[in-house]
Amino acid sequence: MTRTGDKKAVYVLFQDGDKSAEYSLPGCSLVRNKGFSDAELKSLKEYVDNEQDSIYAMAKGVNPIKTLIGDKGK
Repeated sequence: MTRTGDKKAVYVLFQDGDKSAEYSLPGCSLVRNKGFSDAELKSLKEYVDNEQDSIYAMAKGVNPIKTLIGDKGK
């Protein structure tokens, strides 16, 4: 979870081989797409929209600094 101005934001990344798509919450907006078809993007957006509560819950448990540097401190 990050902040955009005074609002919290979550970014959801989907990858399948060379294809990738990223959505932002709130708003369930497509940020970028590389290779997914319109039909696939529609399904991904529906998933993100329907699973917002669980996505926010998972995002609260992610430490972005730890994610960037990995678990090298262990």
